[in-house]
Amino acid sequence: MKKKWIGIFIVLFIIAIQFWPVERTNPPVLSDIQAPPAVKEVLRAGCYDCHSNETHWPWYGYVAPVSWLVANDIQEARDKMNFSEWESIPAGDRPATVKRIWKEVEDGEMPLLMYRLIHPEARLAEDQKKLLQDWSLSSYY
Repeated sequence: MKKKWIGIFIVLFIIAIQFWPVERTNPPVLSDIQAPPAVKEVLRAGCYDCHSNETHWPWYGYVAPVSWLVANDIQEARDKMNFSEWESIPAGDRPATVKRIWKEVEDGEMPLLMYRLIHPEARLAEDQKKLLQDWSLSSYY
């Protein structure tokens, strides 16, 4: 009988947490990174869902408690670097930011492993990585 009440409590708890508000907004795009189209395509595939105001909120981003983690991760990513607010980065800091983007890809830190597991399209092929590397080393900025 005790197991039955524990089960009922768990089900009610899972239902109740679905009503906990989570902010899933996409603020306006204020500016965007200026990059060659091929580079931009790679960035959009692997970075923009978290590092821009153009997030495509997945279905699991609406199911608590996962929705809390997704919203928190996206907010943290936007706070660290947001392609939709690129002009807010001082012009003198942009070359270092571009190099940091490549460094995190090179080190396997970005896109995050959990994101790559769920979104196979975000896995960067070697030619895509090479494209980012060349771009980061160029005098584009």
